[in-house]
Amino acid sequence: MKILIFGSSGLVGKSLERVLSNSTKVDELICSTRNDTDLTDLISTKEKISHIKPDLIIIAAAKVGGIFANDTYRTDFILENLKINMNIFEGCINFPNIKIINLGSSCIYPLNAQDPISEKSFMTGTLEPTNSPYAMAKLSAIEIGRSLNKEYGNKVINLMPTNLYGPNDNFSLENSHVIPGLIHRMYLAKNAGDKEFKIWGSGKPLREFLFVDDLSNFIESILDFKDLKYDLYNVGSGEEVSIIELAKMIKKVLSYEGNINTDLSMPDGNPRKFLDSGRVNETGWKAKVKLEEGIKITYEWFLSNLNNQIRT
Repeated sequence: MKILIFGSSGLVGKSLERVLSNSTKVDELICSTRNDTDLTDLISTKEKISHIKPDLIIIAAAKVGGIFANDTYRTDFILENLKINMNIFEGCINFPNIKIINLGSSCIYPLNAQDPISEKSFMTGTLEPTNSPYAMAKLSAIEIGRSLNKEYGNKVINLMPTNLYGPNDNFSLENSHVIPGLIHRMYLAKNAGDKEFKIWGSGKPLREFLFVDDLSNFIESILDFKDLKYDLYNVGSGEEVSIIELAKMIKKVLSYEGNINTDLSMPDGNPRKFLDSGRVNETGWKAKVKLEEGIKITYEWFLSNLNNQIRT
Protein backbone atom coordinates (compact mmCIF):
# COMPACT_ATOMS: atom_id res chain seq x y z
CA MET A 1 0.00 0.00 0.00
CA LYS A 2 0.99 3.58 -0.60
CA ILE A 3 0.03 5.59 2.46
CA LEU A 4 -0.02 9.38 2.85
CA ILE A 5 -0.01 10.75 6.40
CA PHE A 6 -1.16 14.34 6.78
CA GLY A 7 0.15 15.86 10.01
CA SER A 8 3.21 13.66 10.36
CA SER A 9 5.21 16.02 12.58
CA GLY A 10 2.88 15.87 15.59
CA LEU A 11 2.24 13.44 18.40
CA VAL A 12 0.15 11.00 16.36
CA GLY A 13 1.97 11.54 13.08
CA LYS A 14 5.39 10.72 14.52
CA SER A 15 3.99 7.63 16.19
CA LEU A 16 2.39 6.48 12.95
CA GLU A 17 5.70 6.99 11.16
CA ARG A 18 7.47 4.81 13.75
CA VAL A 19 4.90 2.04 13.56
CA LEU A 20 4.05 2.01 9.86
CA SER A 21 7.69 2.23 8.75
CA ASN A 22 8.07 -1.30 10.12
CA SER A 23 4.80 -2.70 8.75
CA THR A 24 4.88 -5.41 6.09
CA LYS A 25 1.56 -4.02 4.81
CA VAL A 26 3.15 -0.75 3.72
CA ASP A 27 5.07 -0.44 0.45
CA GLU A 28 5.51 3.32 0.51
CA LEU A 29 4.96 5.79 3.34
CA ILE A 30 4.74 9.51 2.57
CA CYS A 31 4.89 11.72 5.65
CA SER A 32 3.55 15.18 4.90
CA THR A 33 3.94 18.24 7.14
CA ARG A 34 2.93 21.89 6.90
CA ASN A 35 6.39 22.52 5.40
CA ASP A 36 5.37 20.81 2.15
CA THR A 37 1.58 21.23 2.16
CA ASP A 38 -0.65 23.99 3.50
CA LEU A 39 -3.77 22.04 4.40
CA THR A 40 -5.72 25.24 5.02
CA ASP A 41 -5.32 25.98 1.30
CA LEU A 42 -7.51 23.90 -1.03
CA ILE A 43 -5.26 24.19 -4.08
CA SER A 44 -2.16 23.11 -2.17
CA THR A 45 -4.02 20.17 -0.64
CA LYS A 46 -5.49 19.03 -3.97
CA GLU A 47 -2.08 19.20 -5.64
CA LYS A 48 -0.53 17.01 -2.96
CA ILE A 49 -3.22 14.35 -3.21
CA SER A 50 -3.29 14.30 -7.03
CA HIS A 51 0.53 14.09 -7.17
CA ILE A 52 0.88 11.24 -4.65
CA LYS A 53 -2.31 9.31 -5.54
CA PRO A 54 -2.13 7.23 -2.37
CA ASP A 55 -4.15 4.11 -1.61
CA LEU A 56 -4.85 5.43 1.87
CA ILE A 57 -4.79 8.84 3.56
CA ILE A 58 -4.49 9.12 7.33
CA ILE A 59 -5.68 12.49 8.63
CA ALA A 60 -3.55 13.17 11.70
CA ALA A 61 -3.32 16.90 11.03
CA ALA A 62 -5.20 19.15 13.45
CA LYS A 63 -4.88 22.22 15.63
CA VAL A 64 -5.02 20.80 19.15
CA GLY A 65 -4.66 21.99 22.73
CA GLY A 66 -5.88 21.64 26.29
CA ILE A 67 -8.77 23.30 28.11
CA PHE A 68 -7.12 26.73 28.27
CA ALA A 69 -6.18 26.82 24.58
CA ASN A 70 -9.53 25.46 23.39
CA ASP A 71 -11.51 27.97 25.42
CA THR A 72 -9.24 30.95 24.61
CA TYR A 73 -8.57 30.54 20.88
CA ARG A 74 -12.06 29.34 19.95
CA THR A 75 -12.20 30.93 16.49
CA ASP A 76 -8.80 29.58 15.47
CA PHE A 77 -9.70 26.07 16.60
CA ILE A 78 -12.92 25.79 14.63
CA LEU A 79 -11.73 27.56 11.47
CA GLU A 80 -8.37 25.83 11.08
CA ASN A 81 -9.71 22.36 11.81
CA LEU A 82 -12.66 22.84 9.48
CA LYS A 83 -10.38 24.00 6.66
CA ILE A 84 -7.98 21.06 7.10
CA ASN A 85 -10.68 18.42 6.91
CA MET A 86 -12.78 20.10 4.22
CA ASN A 87 -9.78 20.47 1.93
CA ILE A 88 -8.55 16.89 2.35
CA PHE A 89 -11.96 15.36 1.74
CA GLU A 90 -12.64 17.63 -1.23
CA GLY A 91 -9.22 16.77 -2.61
CA CYS A 92 -10.27 13.10 -2.74
CA ILE A 93 -13.46 13.62 -4.79
CA ASN A 94 -11.78 12.74 -8.08
CA PHE A 95 -10.08 9.70 -6.54
CA PRO A 96 -12.85 7.38 -5.28
CA ASN A 97 -10.42 4.53 -4.65
CA ILE A 98 -8.53 6.47 -1.97
CA LYS A 99 -9.44 5.18 1.48
CA ILE A 100 -9.36 7.56 4.42
CA ILE A 101 -8.73 7.10 8.14
CA ASN A 102 -9.97 10.23 9.88
CA LEU A 103 -8.72 10.85 13.41
CA GLY A 104 -11.07 12.77 15.65
CA SER A 105 -11.46 13.10 19.39
CA SER A 106 -13.66 11.87 22.21
CA CYS A 107 -14.70 15.50 22.74
CA ILE A 108 -17.24 15.05 19.93
CA TYR A 109 -19.61 13.44 22.41
CA PRO A 110 -22.23 15.41 24.38
CA LEU A 111 -21.42 16.81 27.80
CA ASN A 112 -24.09 14.67 29.44
CA ALA A 113 -23.48 11.47 27.49
CA GLN A 114 -23.80 8.40 29.66
CA ASP A 115 -20.51 6.80 30.71
CA PRO A 116 -19.01 4.72 29.31
CA ILE A 117 -19.68 6.75 26.18
CA SER A 118 -20.66 4.63 23.19
CA GLU A 119 -20.59 5.57 19.53
CA LYS A 120 -24.39 5.67 19.68
CA SER A 121 -24.08 8.95 21.63
CA PHE A 122 -22.91 10.67 18.44
CA MET A 123 -24.91 13.88 17.83
CA THR A 124 -27.35 13.30 20.69
CA GLY A 125 -26.80 16.38 22.87
CA THR A 126 -25.07 19.63 23.82
CA LEU A 127 -21.27 19.75 23.67
CA GLU A 128 -18.94 20.54 26.57
CA PRO A 129 -18.65 24.36 26.32
CA THR A 130 -14.88 24.85 26.82
CA ASN A 131 -13.98 22.91 23.65
CA SER A 132 -17.18 23.02 21.59
CA PRO A 133 -15.57 24.82 18.58
CA TYR A 134 -12.95 22.08 18.20
CA ALA A 135 -15.58 19.39 18.74
CA MET A 136 -17.87 20.95 16.14
CA ALA A 137 -15.08 20.87 13.56
CA LYS A 138 -14.46 17.19 14.29
CA LEU A 139 -18.18 16.40 14.08
CA SER A 140 -18.31 18.14 10.71
CA ALA A 141 -15.41 16.03 9.47
CA ILE A 142 -17.34 12.83 10.20
CA GLU A 143 -20.38 14.11 8.34
CA ILE A 144 -18.27 15.25 5.37
CA GLY A 145 -16.59 11.83 5.26
CA ARG A 146 -19.94 10.05 5.30
CA SER A 147 -21.19 12.31 2.51
CA LEU A 148 -18.07 11.61 0.46
CA ASN A 149 -18.56 7.88 0.93
CA LYS A 150 -22.23 7.95 -0.09
CA GLU A 151 -21.81 10.22 -3.10
CA TYR A 152 -18.35 9.36 -4.44
CA GLY A 153 -17.55 5.94 -2.94
CA ASN A 154 -14.46 6.66 -0.83
CA LYS A 155 -14.26 4.33 2.16
CA VAL A 156 -13.84 6.37 5.35
CA ILE A 157 -13.16 5.11 8.88
CA ASN A 158 -13.46 7.59 11.77
CA LEU A 159 -11.43 6.88 14.90
CA MET A 160 -12.23 8.74 18.12
CA PRO A 161 -9.32 8.18 20.52
CA THR A 162 -9.45 9.13 24.16
CA ASN A 163 -6.85 11.58 25.57
CA LEU A 164 -3.57 10.74 23.84
CA TYR A 165 -0.06 11.29 25.19
CA GLY A 166 3.50 10.19 24.47
CA PRO A 167 6.77 11.23 22.80
CA ASN A 168 6.60 14.27 20.48
CA ASP A 169 3.68 15.74 22.41
CA ASN A 170 3.27 19.50 22.83
CA PHE A 171 4.68 20.44 26.24
CA SER A 172 3.61 24.07 26.13
CA LEU A 173 2.97 25.53 29.57
CA GLU A 174 -0.37 27.03 28.50
CA ASN A 175 -1.61 25.28 25.37
CA SER A 176 -0.83 21.61 26.01
CA HIS A 177 -3.00 18.71 27.05
CA VAL A 178 -3.05 17.61 30.67
CA ILE A 179 -0.21 15.03 30.84
CA PRO A 180 2.49 16.99 28.95
CA GLY A 181 1.38 20.19 30.71
CA LEU A 182 1.67 18.63 34.16
CA ILE A 183 5.03 17.06 33.32
CA HIS A 184 6.51 20.37 32.15
CA ARG A 185 5.13 22.46 35.02
CA MET A 186 6.11 19.90 37.65
CA TYR A 187 9.60 19.60 36.16
CA LEU A 188 10.01 23.37 36.57
CA ALA A 189 8.61 23.23 40.11
CA LYS A 190 11.03 20.48 41.03
CA ASN A 191 14.04 22.34 39.64
CA ALA A 192 12.96 25.54 41.40
CA GLY A 193 12.60 23.72 44.71
CA ASP A 194 8.93 24.69 45.02
CA LYS A 195 7.22 23.14 48.01
CA GLU A 196 3.75 23.41 46.42
CA PHE A 197 2.39 22.42 43.03
CA LYS A 198 -1.11 23.44 41.99
CA ILE A 199 -3.26 21.55 39.51
CA TRP A 200 -6.03 23.29 37.60
CA GLY A 201 -9.54 22.79 38.95
CA SER A 202 -10.64 20.53 41.76
CA GLY A 203 -8.68 17.46 40.67
CA LYS A 204 -11.87 15.39 40.83
CA PRO A 205 -12.66 14.92 37.11
CA LEU A 206 -12.00 11.44 35.78
CA ARG A 207 -10.09 10.97 32.55
CA GLU A 208 -9.00 8.11 30.34
CA PHE A 209 -5.58 8.22 28.68
CA LEU A 210 -4.08 6.23 25.80
CA PHE A 211 -0.40 5.93 24.92
CA VAL A 212 -0.11 7.11 21.33
CA ASP A 213 1.68 4.01 19.98
CA ASP A 214 -1.29 1.90 21.06
CA LEU A 215 -3.46 3.96 18.69
CA SER A 216 -0.92 3.59 15.88
CA ASN A 217 -0.78 -0.17 16.39
CA PHE A 218 -4.55 -0.35 15.99
CA ILE A 219 -4.37 1.71 12.80
CA GLU A 220 -1.70 -0.64 11.45
CA SER A 221 -4.01 -3.58 12.13
CA ILE A 222 -6.87 -2.11 10.03
CA LEU A 223 -4.98 -0.75 7.02
CA ASP A 224 -6.78 -3.19 4.72
CA PHE A 225 -10.20 -2.13 6.09
CA LYS A 226 -11.25 -5.80 6.27
CA ASP A 227 -13.85 -7.06 8.75
CA LEU A 228 -14.78 -3.55 9.91
CA LYS A 229 -18.50 -3.40 10.69
CA TYR A 230 -18.72 0.33 11.38
CA ASP A 231 -17.35 3.67 10.18
CA LEU A 232 -17.01 5.09 13.73
CA TYR A 233 -14.84 3.59 16.45
CA ASN A 234 -13.91 4.77 19.92
CA VAL A 235 -10.32 3.92 20.82
CA GLY A 236 -9.70 3.91 24.57
CA SER A 237 -7.47 2.26 27.14
CA GLY A 238 -10.32 0.97 29.28
CA GLU A 239 -8.86 2.60 32.40
CA GLU A 240 -9.63 5.95 34.01
CA VAL A 241 -7.95 8.06 36.68
CA SER A 242 -8.78 11.30 38.51
CA ILE A 243 -6.68 14.34 37.71
CA ILE A 244 -5.38 14.46 41.29
CA GLU A 245 -4.31 10.80 41.11
CA LEU A 246 -2.69 11.48 37.74
CA ALA A 247 -0.72 14.35 39.28
CA LYS A 248 0.44 12.03 42.08
CA MET A 249 1.56 9.46 39.51
CA ILE A 250 3.55 12.11 37.64
CA LYS A 251 4.98 13.29 40.98
CA LYS A 252 6.25 9.75 41.58
CA VAL A 253 7.81 9.45 38.11
CA LEU A 254 9.52 12.85 38.42
CA SER A 255 10.55 12.27 42.08
CA TYR A 256 9.04 15.63 42.99
CA GLU A 257 8.88 16.17 46.76
CA GLY A 258 6.46 19.10 47.07
CA ASN A 259 2.78 19.05 48.00
CA ILE A 260 0.05 18.88 45.35
CA ASN A 261 -2.85 21.30 45.83
CA THR A 262 -5.79 22.42 43.69
CA ASP A 263 -6.54 25.75 41.98
CA LEU A 264 -10.30 26.21 42.03
CA SER A 265 -10.09 29.38 39.92
CA MET A 266 -9.35 27.20 36.87
CA PRO A 267 -12.04 25.13 35.06
CA ASP A 268 -12.50 21.39 35.51
CA GLY A 269 -14.07 20.70 32.15
CA ASN A 270 -16.18 17.59 31.77
CA PRO A 271 -16.51 15.79 35.16
CA ARG A 272 -16.05 12.37 33.56
CA LYS A 273 -15.25 11.16 30.08
CA PHE A 274 -14.81 7.41 29.73
CA LEU A 275 -15.19 5.69 26.37
CA ASP A 276 -16.94 2.47 25.58
CA SER A 277 -14.31 0.72 23.46
CA GLY A 278 -16.36 -2.43 22.89
CA ARG A 279 -16.41 -2.03 19.12
CA VAL A 280 -12.65 -1.67 18.79
CA ASN A 281 -12.00 -4.50 21.25
CA GLU A 282 -14.17 -6.76 19.06
CA THR A 283 -11.52 -6.43 16.34
CA GLY A 284 -9.02 -8.10 18.67
CA TRP A 285 -7.18 -4.92 19.67
CA LYS A 286 -6.56 -3.84 23.25
CA ALA A 287 -4.30 -1.16 24.71
CA LYS A 288 -1.03 -2.56 26.05
CA VAL A 289 0.88 0.33 27.64
CA LYS A 290 -0.11 1.04 31.26
CA LEU A 291 -0.38 4.68 32.32
CA GLU A 292 2.64 4.86 34.63
CA GLU A 293 4.83 3.09 32.07
CA GLY A 294 3.67 5.50 29.36
CA ILE A 295 4.34 8.52 31.59
CA LYS A 296 7.89 7.27 32.21
CA ILE A 297 8.52 6.94 28.45
CA THR A 298 7.02 10.38 27.83
CA TYR A 299 9.08 11.99 30.58
CA GLU A 300 12.29 10.43 29.24
CA TRP A 301 11.51 11.89 25.81
CA PHE A 302 10.81 15.28 27.42
CA LEU A 303 14.18 15.27 29.20
CA SER A 304 16.08 14.28 26.07
CA ASN A 305 14.43 17.04 24.02
CA LEU A 306 14.50 19.98 26.40
CA ASN A 307 16.81 22.10 24.30
CA ASN A 308 15.27 21.82 20.85
CA GLN A 309 11.76 20.45 21.09
CA ILE A 310 9.85 21.96 24.00
CA ARG A 311 7.51 24.78 23.03
CA THR A 312 6.93 27.24 25.86
